[in-house]
Amino acid sequence: MKGLAALAYGTLCYLVFLVTILYAIGFVGNLLVPKSIDVGAPGALAPALIVDLLLLGLFAIQHSVMARPAFKRRWTRFVPAAVERSTYVLLASLVLLLLFWQWRPIPGIVWNVTDPLAVAFLGAVFWLGWGTLVISTFVINHFELFGLWQVYALAAGKSSPAPTFQVRSIYRLVRHPLYLGFLLAFWSAPTMTAGHLLFAIATTGYILIGIYFEERDLIATFGDQYRRYREQVRMLLPLPKPRRAAPARAMDR
Repeated sequence: MKGLAALAYGTLCYLVFLVTILYAIGFVGNLLVPKSIDVGAPGALAPALIVDLLLLGLFAIQHSVMARPAFKRRWTRFVPAAVERSTYVLLASLVLLLLFWQWRPIPGIVWNVTDPLAVAFLGAVFWLGWGTLVISTFVINHFELFGLWQVYALAAGKSSPAPTFQVRSIYRLVRHPLYLGFLLAFWSAPTMTAGHLLFAIATTGYILIGIYFEERDLIATFGDQYRRYREQVRMLLPLPKPRRAAPARAMDR
C-alpha cells in the first residue's frame, strides 16, 4: 500500500508537471492560453516590475535551493526519499503556475520583426528550443528526472541504481542542452516586449547561475570524469572546443 500510494502521488505530480510545461509553451509564445507573457491587463510600470521580479525570484529560489544535495539530505529526513523528486517537481510546477497566473505584462516594443522569412525562422527556433528540451530529458532519463522511476521502483520493490556518468546523443555537442532549449525558446520572439525581455534576461541569468551550481555538484559526484567532459564539450554553444597544445619538451643538452 505504501508503494502504491507513492506511485499514485508521483503520477499526480507528473501530470501537474505536464500541464505546467504545456502552459509554459503557450505562455512564452503567446499561444492558445488565456493569459500569457504579453496578454493580460497591463498596470503601472513600477508595481508590474516588482511583482514580476518577485515571481521570478521565488521560482529561482525554490528551484535552486531544493536541488542542492545539502538541502536534499535534510529534506529527506521528513519526506521519503522515493517521493523527494516528485515533491520537488510538484512544488516547482506550482510556483510556475503561480507565475503564469500573477504575471504582469509590461507593454512597450523592444523589437518587432515583420519580414515573413525572419518571423518563420524565429518560430522554427522557438519550437527547436522546446524540442531540444524534451529530447534532452529522455536522453538522460526522463522518468527519473521527474520522479516517476523512483516511485515505480518503490512500488515494484526495486532498488534505484547508483548514478553513473555517460555522455550520449546531444550531450556530445553541449553539456547543458536542456538549458539551451529554454534559451532558444525564451529569446526567439518576433515581437519582443519589455515584459518578455525582462523574463528572458532574468531566466538567462538564473540559468547561468544554476549551471555553475549544478556543475559544482556534478564534479563532487563524478570527479575527474566530469572535469574531462567539461574540457572537451562546450557549456551551451554546440561548437567544437579548440584542442589544447601539448606542452613543449625541453631540448636535450
